[in-house]
Amino acid sequence: ANSSEVMNIIGDVRDKRVILLDDMVDTGGSLCGAAKALVELGGAKSVTACASHGVLSGPAIQRIEDSVLDEVIFLDTIPAPAGLKCEKIKYLSVAAMFAEAIDRIYEEISVSKLFN
Repeated sequence: ANSSEVMNIIGDVRDKRVILLDDMVDTGGSLCGAAKALVELGGAKSVTACASHGVLSGPAIQRIEDSVLDEVIFLDTIPAPAGLKCEKIKYLSVAAMFAEAIDRIYEEISVSKLFN
């Protein structure tokens, strides 16, 4: 439904810097709603979000821009929208890690050790 309702915040986030993790951000409604709850209800000092796939459809960019989020970091698994103008959104490349994983598979070396 591209919306969320916060039922509970488990744990103490008051005066803490919080990192939200997600796999995909489509319209940004759930992500921005969670960040707002962490700040307004939980008392978090700041909220940064990280996700592997930034689909960013519909009102997503504007929602992120208008939100309490300090920064949103996406992997570059999906190209950034053309003309993206949102200072809060940053992209990290996965190319080097993917290349290393492919090389390790070819050489029959453990890929798991990349994550130690």
